[in-house]
Amino acid sequence: MANRQCNLTKRIRLQDNSTRFAPVVLSDNGRVKRDTVTVNGEEEKHLEGAYYIEWYEGKKRIRLSVGKDATEANNRRLRKEAELNAVAYGAEIVPVKVAGRSLKDSVDEYLGRVLKRQKINKPLSLNRHSTHGVYSVALKYFQESCHKLTLEEIDRNEMLKFADFLSTEKEQSARSINHKLGIVVSFLKAYGIRALVQKEDWPRFTEPDPEIYEDDEINTLFAACHPDELLWFEFFLMTGMREQEVMFTYWNDISFVGHTAKVSHKPDRGWTPKAYRAREIPIPERLVLKLKALHKKSDRSCKLVFPTSGCKPKRDFLDCLKAIVKRTELDPDKFWLHKFRATFATRCLWAGVDLRTVQQRLGHKDIESTMRYLKPARDAQSRAKVNDIFAFASENH
Repeated sequence: MANRQCNLTKRIRLQDNSTRFAPVVLSDNGRVKRDTVTVNGEEEKHLEGAYYIEWYEGKKRIRLSVGKDATEANNRRLRKEAELNAVAYGAEIVPVKVAGRSLKDSVDEYLGRVLKRQKINKPLSLNRHSTHGVYSVALKYFQESCHKLTLEEIDRNEMLKFADFLSTEKEQSARSINHKLGIVVSFLKAYGIRALVQKEDWPRFTEPDPEIYEDDEINTLFAACHPDELLWFEFFLMTGMREQEVMFTYWNDISFVGHTAKVSHKPDRGWTPKAYRAREIPIPERLVLKLKALHKKSDRSCKLVFPTSGCKPKRDFLDCLKAIVKRTELDPDKFWLHKFRATFATRCLWAGVDLRTVQQRLGHKDIESTMRYLKPARDAQSRAKVNDIFAFASENH
């Protein structure tokens, strides 16, 4: 029986800014030459990147980061190769029992809880962009970066290594690193491990201003809408609701007398608002009148305001939006659903609605999230005020 191999490579960056896994170079005594790899048959020095061990399980190639220390990386390769050969010759590998809670088992348990909670709250979002999918990626990367076996062994140094791993190996932006680092911090807190990341450890980044629709964009879009389409996207714009909140709006959430729309828990569909925050939003009379007209001709056996056939939630609002934009000369890349919510928030603040009220209408947990929508007013009245303020300095200079 042939020996099973475990190879050692280093992830390097080439002159064209692409990356590749290059085999390491061994010295005559069998040790790894530090930061030396083979590229197109030639030895090259590469200080950047981490080492990886790789092996095959059947036809599937497995690749695992083993850090930046060449000696430790080669030791990991030798141990893995010995394990693979032992298994190939029929030996049973007994896991080493260590004191403390297993990192791998804890991650699996935590993701199971996240998945269970998500299936209850958002049954339509079980994909790689869902909460479970995002958490899975972050914790998978953490396990690639951290070589500790137990939670008790994890310290601040492992968190710093993780941030560096995300930057150098996964080429993540500072914002993505912050997000994934936050997920790992939350995971560790769930198991009673706190204060591993200090304030200065978080990568700094500038949060971009939320983009909003300009008047001409909204007018052009709405002019291209059929009546049903116009009501859909006026509802998005005039309520500031998230996509799933619109999908799960019931007729009893609409008050034709009070001119309000509610976001509320739907236990019959297993759906709960984000952060369990129910709320009530005032809506303009023109939207109320259109909803009244729709209600008169709607199927009274269906509770949903915007159902598909079979009284199912409408899930293709974004596709419909893109299809409308294609009828115009607008740029389709500048249109997405959450931009209606940003426009709603910004317009409310421009109109003088106070921050706390806008926070409540949006369902934000904290005021900082709402403050992102405090964009400078750009209307003609605002520009005229600016001109008046500095009129004394403009005439004679």
